[in-house]
Amino acid sequence: MQTVRDSSGKRYLLLKRSGSSSLVRDPGTGEERYVRNDDLDPVDGESPLVAAAAGVPAPVRRVLTAVPTDRALGLLVELVDRGPLPAVELLDAYDLCESDLYGLLAEFRAAGLVEEARVYGERGYEATDLASEAIGSLRG
Repeated sequence: MQTVRDSSGKRYLLLKRSGSSSLVRDPGTGEERYVRNDDLDPVDGESPLVAAAAGVPAPVRRVLTAVPTDRALGLLVELVDRGPLPAVELLDAYDLCESDLYGLLAEFRAAGLVEEARVYGERGYEATDLASEAIGSLRG
């Protein structure tokens, strides 16, 4: 498999090449179609797997790489749904020990999915717009 682009710059995954045309897949839609070989150029240095992943919205890819378990995903969903929450409430409400909670929150912060916030005068956390967009897409 190879990454190719058409004359407009749109990237595709090359599935099969014949004498005059090639079967390509649009990574954004999964749609397959034939395109004339003269209209395609190889994209040097881009893995076809990277091109395939680019078909998934960037916020969703960020969540996929930052969320290791269902419990972690649940924590992120709760922050998206319930708004900013104090750290004390997060510890009391969910079945995460302190080190696990703060470890996940640190990963989420590094990924740009949550940020620290003051809630009722206490240290807390809130989901970013990126996280809200991603969870909305996942719920689809």
